[in-house]
Amino acid sequence: MIVGTVSSEGLRNAMVDRLVADHEAKGLVMRPEVEAALRAVPRELYTPGVPVEEAYRSDTAVITKRRGDETVSSVSAPWLIAEMLGQAADAIGGGLAGRHVLEIGSGGYNASLLRELVGPSGSVTTVDIDPEVTERAVACLASAGYGDVTVVCADAEQPIDPNRRFDLIIVTAGAWDIPPAWITQLVDDGVLVVPLRTFGMTRSWALRRVGDRLISRSQRLCGFVAMQGAGAYEMRYVDIADGVHLRLDEGQQVNPDVVRGLLAQPREQAWAGVSLPPLTVLADLDLWLAARLAGEVDLFVVLAAQQAAVDAGIVTPAWRFGTPAALHNGTFVYRSALAWTDDVFDLGACAHGPDAAAAAERMAEHMRAWVEAREPEPVLRVLPRQTPDGDLPVGTVLDKRHSRIVLTFNPA
Repeated sequence: MIVGTVSSEGLRNAMVDRLVADHEAKGLVMRPEVEAALRAVPRELYTPGVPVEEAYRSDTAVITKRRGDETVSSVSAPWLIAEMLGQAADAIGGGLAGRHVLEIGSGGYNASLLRELVGPSGSVTTVDIDPEVTERAVACLASAGYGDVTVVCADAEQPIDPNRRFDLIIVTAGAWDIPPAWITQLVDDGVLVVPLRTFGMTRSWALRRVGDRLISRSQRLCGFVAMQGAGAYEMRYVDIADGVHLRLDEGQQVNPDVVRGLLAQPREQAWAGVSLPPLTVLADLDLWLAARLAGEVDLFVVLAAQQAAVDAGIVTPAWRFGTPAALHNGTFVYRSALAWTDDVFDLGACAHGPDAAAAAERMAEHMRAWVEAREPEPVLRVLPRQTPDGDLPVGTVLDKRHSRIVLTFNPA
């Protein structure tokens, strides 16, 4: 199923070489069958009108539809696609050959990669709520030689085919919750890979079905366009300074003038006093902070900032695209930029307000606890909404529309 020119093939192979190197830099190993699929599928056929060099950038999504300033459909960045396909194959056990897969969120490119992975004895069904997207996917898949992928236009909040079960469901849109249909459409021990927002932070979770619940096998930092239809959720941004805002989850309320006033107060800095190597997975730390701070503070939020605001010193977040932060008793605290010494770094917290020093030190204590616990990985369990409190595992509980989500951490 290889389509393309010599020049595009060269660009494609160079892209995959970069993806393999990116995996190695993150301490990951790309599965051979995922690498082969990435080398086989002509990505440029799914990005018509885009220069072929742009189609084969490994770090960038290609936007295919906007609604005003909002991106509503895209061909995801290759690095993220590669990691999620690896998550799926690892979690399902034995690879994807011969498996039956449902993709939720259709652009065509990922569906063709899945078609390569499942092989002639497997099947791929891809669904999207937007008829323009599905029509485009049908045309792109046909031009690339993947006409045997089934394309459905529907809201995936409901079962696509009540009589079918899938070995794998992979979601390529940001979800706030997991509807029952996604679980009931999985076979026993089937796998759901979904970019799920928890505590305002999105991770790609690979979750295996165990009865009426899901248990995570891995997670990766990611970002996607938001889910549409019945599964849509509200995420708001509140400006608290020039180029600085808080990302709020459903139902959260913040007075921006109050926080703006807090940022005008002197900054207090606290350090964890640790020495960590560059490959430390700080996305795991952010979930650790969320789980511990959620029960201690008035409001746990996510801080984001434009580069100009960081350069101006208005805030010094650990990651300007999304850093754990909290408001409590009139004090604002967030995880700060790292302090490097040679090839190791320390973790820190910044705070503003009447109890700034104590708040920064408290966050630093949580960071030290994570390091002392040997940087444990997060585990997510998804249970039905009607599950009684007494039947929940020990952990931090998030109640959503359809499910009760429990976040715990594996002992290292």
